[in-house]
Formats: sequence, structure tokens, C-alpha cells
Amino acid sequence: MKNYQESIIEKLTQVSTATIATCLFKKGLKNQFIQKVRPLKSRNKTMVGLAYTLRYIPAREDLNPIEVFRDPKHLQRVAVEECPENHVMVIDSRKNSRAASAGSILVTRLMKRGAAGIVTDGGFRDSAEIAELDFASYHVTPSAPTNLTLHQAISINEPIGCGDVAVFPGDYIVGDNDGVMVIPRNIAEVVADECLQMTLYEEFVMEKVENGTSIIGLYPLTNDTFKTEFEAWKVSKKN
Repeated sequence: MKNYQESIIEKLTQVSTATIATCLFKKGLKNQFIQKVRPLKSRNKTMVGLAYTLRYIPAREDLNPIEVFRDPKHLQRVAVEECPENHVMVIDSRKNSRAASAGSILVTRLMKRGAAGIVTDGGFRDSAEIAELDFASYHVTPSAPTNLTLHQAISINEPIGCGDVAVFPGDYIVGDNDGVMVIPRNIAEVVADECLQMTLYEEFVMEKVENGTSIIGLYPLTNDTFKTEFEAWKVSKKN
């Protein structure tokens, strides 16, 4: 039997970020789409998971030499090793891709540990290698320099900003080929249920439009005749 989180995740894998954006807009949330972030490669699967966050600040040279990578408590490495299964690592790279947020080794480790994906408002090094992984990865642009040249990992699993969106640990992160949406965890179940119904109606609308029906009164639904047709169509889909 699926638990509460698994049930929400399963529902959200069936809806698009566009539908989620419209649903959240109806609830007054206009700024939940992470800006300028795109998948490294188009995927047929939708990325869904709970947010696990890593925050960078500008690197200070005396605290961030290359030797810090030897520290077993280096927060970037700790984050990779502690990110739970079915979570998406979301990285606040200050919208700065002049140095990499991570590379193929760390992303592969996340994948092997069962994470659901990784998102940064910066860039990845080894981007071609990451793109070939069976793992949802989103960034702004490729970047070769190590993160140490520009970024300093400062905190794990605290509220961050990523691509101009506030991300709190445990928020639901959904990514498809359009980009990434952030759903506040306290309304995730309601949003998932509403989005499933919206997706079902859009399927009905597409059938009508493909058969030559005008969108007036159909999309959005303002005509009672179409409403009646939709209810009958839903019954027919169940049979």
C-alpha cells in the first residue's frame, strides 16, 4: 500500500508543469516556475520528488582553496551522500553558471543512491556525460570550472532560492521538458488531485478540437452543453 507521499508523487507524474502552473495560479501562486532552467536532454519520464536543498554563497579564497575537497565534511559531498531516495537535490547557485554546481561523478552518485533528480540555477560540468545518464538533470548552461572557483557550499536542507523561486525542504518538485515547478508541500495533495482532473478535461478538449470543434465555450469551459458532454465522456472512459 502506498504511503501519503508516494501517492502524491504517483499522481504528479501524470501531469505537466504547464497544468501545475495554471492550477497554482488559480490559488494565487504566480512564481513557482524555476527560471531559465532546462533539462540537459529531453525525457519521456516526468521528474517528481521532494526537495532536498544545497545552498552556495560566493566563494572566499582563503576559505575555499582546492584542498577543501579533501574534507570529508565538505557540504557538497555530504549533501550528495545524505540526499534521501525519491528526493530532488535543488541547488541555489545564485543564478551564476560561471562555475559548475556539480559534475558527472556526483550526479552519478546521486542517481545510484536513488534520488529522483537534480536541479540547479547554475551549470554542470561534464554536461554531455550527465545528459547520457538515466537521471533527470536540469541546469542553465554547461560550465567547466570547478564550483570552488566561484561557489562555497554553506548549508544543506534549508530554505533556498533557485531561479527566483523560494524552495523549502519537502516541497514537491516536478520537472518535464518545459522546465521545473515547485509545489508547496502543504497544498501538494490538493494540487495533484486538481491537476489530474484538469489533465482529464484537456484530453477531452483535445479530442474535440482534433475533430474540428471550436474552442469557444470549450476551453475554458463556459458552455453547459460541453460540460454535459464531458461528464458523459468520463463515464465512457471508465467502461
